Amino acid sequence: MTFVYLIAGLILLVGGAEILVRGASKLAALFGISPLVIGLTVVAFGTSAPETAVSVQSALSGQGDLAIGNVVGSNIANVLLILGLTAMVAPLIVSRQLIRLDVPLLIVAGLLVWALAANGTLGRLDGAILFAGIIAYTVFMVKSSRREQRENSERRGDDAHANETPPAGGSSWVLNLVMVLAGLALLVGGSHFLVEGATTLARALGLSDLVIGLTVVAIGTSLPELATSIMAAARGERDIAVGNVIGSGLFNLLCVLGLASLVSPLPIAVSTNALVFDFPVMVAVSIACLPIFFTGYRIDRWEGALFFAYYVAYTAYLVLYSTQQDSATLLGDAVLLYALPLTAVTLAVLGARAWKRQRA
Repeated sequence: MTFVYLIAGLILLVGGAEILVRGASKLAALFGISPLVIGLTVVAFGTSAPETAVSVQSALSGQGDLAIGNVVGSNIANVLLILGLTAMVAPLIVSRQLIRLDVPLLIVAGLLVWALAANGTLGRLDGAILFAGIIAYTVFMVKSSRREQRENSERRGDDAHANETPPAGGSSWVLNLVMVLAGLALLVGGSHFLVEGATTLARALGLSDLVIGLTVVAIGTSLPELATSIMAAARGERDIAVGNVIGSGLFNLLCVLGLASLVSPLPIAVSTNALVFDFPVMVAVSIACLPIFFTGYRIDRWEGALFFAYYVAYTAYLVLYSTQQDSATLLGDAVLLYALPLTAVTLAVLGARAWKRQRA
């Protein structure tokens, strides 16, 4: 049955991603909202539904490590695994808005959660602060997008129709909304099957709740984002592909952890391991997006391969460390002492060249 769950989950994810991307991209055109904003909000929030369900249920049942590990691990997977694999499928064009606003907000949100959890718990007040943040962000994004669309219309000389919503073509907006909802339902169902099967296998291997949350559950609940971003990139909807990843990261930190902290009967305990290792990795991964995005406003295939390689190394380290293998120390030293410095120097050189080109 475990393998049946895994296969059924994959089928549902692929089908759900195709339907969701089709519906979301058409809704963006119908209602005058840019595909990037659709990716950052509707698609991102929808594909994060599995993270919401898993973390809230874990908080209610007192499994704090699973709730925290799911969110932190999903955010690491979003950037390293999903952006990496998606860029390997097709190089991604990065909107300047992501560099100026959304990625910095993702970094700030990560630092905020880390600071709130520094005392070892996330309580209801912490959850209220985080949840208020996602409400403010969503309202700001929708208003900004509509204002930008009006300004573009005015520049094209369409002043008389600048404030009007584009005609929806009868019931077409209803059909596209149904497609979005159906796609989300398939994604949630598919991720549920995959998480069930994968968690059973992981527990049989003796992995801890934190490691299961950071790896198996995080990857499983991130599969909707992965399927959606790869499908969007393959269909040429690259704003949706990148916006989905960044928007999902913000949603995970502000909404998923916010809701989990609000509904939990007791403050969610945050382990020392998560505070001293996994939170710093999550923030560092978000910061790494800036120089990579900045170099030509695109993510090339080699940069995607670099992200993917780091995710493989991170996951391998967690599993080796959890199972108390001596090779965990060797792998950690190799990444910290050789791979990371070499990558930092390479990105610094590329970033300096891109900055000089823009100044020239």
